[in-house]
Formats: sequence, structure tokens, C-alpha cells
Amino acid sequence: MTDENENTVFVGKKPTMNYVLAVVTQFNSGSPEIIIKARGRAISRAVDVAEIVRHRFVSDATIRDIIIDTEPLTTEEGPTVNVSSIEIILGKKEKVEMEEKVEKDEEVEMEEKVEMEENMEKEEDVEKEEEE
Repeated sequence: MTDENENTVFVGKKPTMNYVLAVVTQFNSGSPEIIIKARGRAISRAVDVAEIVRHRFVSDATIRDIIIDTEPLTTEEGPTVNVSSIEIILGKKEKVEMEEKVEKDEEVEMEEKVEMEENMEKEEDVEKEEEE
């Protein structure tokens, strides 16, 4: 089983709390990110699962991304029909905040580097003027 499948909960026709339990169990086993997937009529149940997990069971969970798509599905009768699908990616806030902090630190570091280069160019210009 791939790492992605281990952290994925496929929502179908079972009661909503079954999927909530699966997501909470994944978070409790140390998974930093859980993907909730659903197609067709199960999409609303997937949204319910994500919201119940966030508001009742894992208060530090946050929605990282939502991906919507249309998947072609071949029916038993033969014709292909388009079915809507959704992926809701949940993560813990701590990790999201850390990633944002790293991104911000990288931006500050880049700005400081640009500023240093500009200062060095100014110093070189001053030195050239003094030589003349």
C-alpha cells in the first residue's frame, strides 16, 4: 500500500461517523495529512466528515486544499457518464503554521540578500567616485 492510500479515506454510502472515526484514527496514529475523497452523491458526506473532524474531534485540524474534478465513469450499460469528485486535504495547524513561518523566513532572507547586494553596489559606486 502506498503512503498516499494509507492517508486517504474514501467516502461512500456508510454512515458519516464511520468516516469521521477513520480520519480521527489516522490523525491519532501520527499522520500529518489526511485526504478525504468522494464522488457523486457522497461529496456532501465528505464535506460533513471534514467539518465534523475539524470542529468536534481534532480542533487543530485545518483544510489545506480542496480539489474538485470531473471523472469519466463507464456504467454497466456501456455509456460513459461524468461524475463529480472532490478531495479534501486536512492537516494539523502546527505543520501549516511552521510551513508559513519557513516561507516567511525565506522571503525575509531573500529581501536581506537583495538589500545587501544593493548596499555593496552603492559602496562600489562610492569607491569609484573617490578614485576619480
